[in-house]
This record gives sequence, structure tokens and C-alpha cells, in this order.
Amino acid sequence: MPIIRVEILPGRTVEQKRELVETLTRETARIAGCSVESIYVVIEDVKKENWGVGGQLCSDKFPD
Repeated sequence: MPIIRVEILPGRTVEQKRELVETLTRETARIAGCSVESIYVVIEDVKKENWGVGGQLCSDKFPD
């Protein structure tokens, strides 16, 4: 049973998340040779102040 965890910055629409889940599920099933029913996808929105890139918080590097 594959479990795919996706951590992204907030701001994606439900439609974008739906497409991401569908695509990740389909391609994982194709590559791993397992059923789509056995694949779990967890999407977690991570606040900018809780994510660092290149030694900086994303809230500093990418202000709104």
C-alpha cells in the first residue's frame, strides 16, 4: 500500500489538489504495478513561516 505525502505551500485550489491526487495515483499505479485503490495520497499545506528554503524562511523569501 503506497502512501504518498505531499507538502506544499498554501494557495492551491481544490481542483489543483484533485488533479494532483489523480495524477500521482495513476502514475504510481502504472510504475509500481499496484491497484489505484491501494494508493493513499496525503496533501499537507505548510505555512510559509514553517518552511525554509536556501537558509531562509519562505515567509521572508516569498512575502505576500
